[in-house]
Amino acid sequence: MNFDVVIIGGGLAGLTCGIALQQRGKRCAVINNGQSAINFSSGSMDLLGKLPNGETVDSFINSYDELAEQLPQHPYCLLGKEKVLSKAAQFEQLALEMDLGLIGSLAQNHLRVTPLGGLQHTWLSANSVPTLGLTEEKFPHKHIAVLGIESYHDFQPHLLAENLKQNHQFTHCEVTTALLSIPKLDQLRENSREFRSINISQLLEHRLERRELINEIKQVAKGADCIFLPACFGLDDQKFVNQLKQDTGLNLYELPTLPPSLLGIRQHKQLLRYFQSLGGLMLNGDKAIKAVIENNQVKQIFTQLHQEHGIQADNFVLSSGSFFSNGLASSFERIFEPLFDADITGNNENFKSYDRLTWTTSKFASPQPYQSAGIAINNFCQVQKSGQILQNLYAAGNVIGGYNALELGCGSGVSIVTALCVADNILNQ
Repeated sequence: MNFDVVIIGGGLAGLTCGIALQQRGKRCAVINNGQSAINFSSGSMDLLGKLPNGETVDSFINSYDELAEQLPQHPYCLLGKEKVLSKAAQFEQLALEMDLGLIGSLAQNHLRVTPLGGLQHTWLSANSVPTLGLTEEKFPHKHIAVLGIESYHDFQPHLLAENLKQNHQFTHCEVTTALLSIPKLDQLRENSREFRSINISQLLEHRLERRELINEIKQVAKGADCIFLPACFGLDDQKFVNQLKQDTGLNLYELPTLPPSLLGIRQHKQLLRYFQSLGGLMLNGDKAIKAVIENNQVKQIFTQLHQEHGIQADNFVLSSGSFFSNGLASSFERIFEPLFDADITGNNENFKSYDRLTWTTSKFASPQPYQSAGIAINNFCQVQKSGQILQNLYAAGNVIGGYNALELGCGSGVSIVTALCVADNILNQ
């Protein structure tokens, strides 16, 4: 098989890159080994939530210079401010084209309500989740009913309600809690391991009488003008939730649950459908296991399902993610990238991929150095191996090192920005 571009990894970075390339006439294949991190995400996309010194970021534009000073090896800093802003704006437009249902702007972060009742700075959020602007003094509703589901433990209404009232934007609110019984779910309750958001959504999609759910929501809400629900309704898209909101006549919002997350799964499905509608090929359930490299160029790769005949392309993109999705791996002796054995970097000079004593700190709750591990790239997102740049191998997303996505709140942003930069670099060859 021969393609213009082969992308290894079918998550947010891989699909975003594939979409941008397919839109410009490149023939792309994505090798997807399984579930990606986006399937476990909150449904919000972060550009930059904090600086390395712990300072909260209200505006990426205003905080970029501080980031460049504190962490010059961050992928944003390798690419440059103007390019990051350009690609973030490009994705905002792309999200509108795909009807992802996102709200927010790179001009300023906003606040989203977390499943534990906190408020977190973020860039883009699903329009079905409760959000506030940074300058809003009060949440616009006075009586909030937080509704869980009987025997469903991946969403805790009481904990959310108590924490929510600690935020000054909600001190004027009456926050009550209740549980929905939804008798149609009784068969799932018999096995707690199957009582997850995906199972609930799949069952209700085929068996639920919508009127029964509407009546129960109104009954247990007891006059509340705002409802918070766990995101358990509508696996493929947001239509079910939108219809529920319309039929109840209430200000209804959904919140992510413990993973897997329907909000992230919906976004992944929409990205995948759009990529395939453009003619992109998705090789699901396959895994890249070997690469042939000659003269600092990748010639072909072999996969588990194509071990005899390699897959060839003019360019390759590595978007396999971090440790979670096996884009990075570790042994007792070293941290490494399994397919190309690319060079590994961290967020400071003290980190050594071959010295496990530098991978962690003594404080358990502190950000750990290994969380910043990833492959080394140049400012064109080309991958470095043995100190040399592989000319036709690019990297996008959390496989890249030099930053801690969890600590800084920038994982989605790095995935999107690097993916679109890679697409441009390939197109401009």
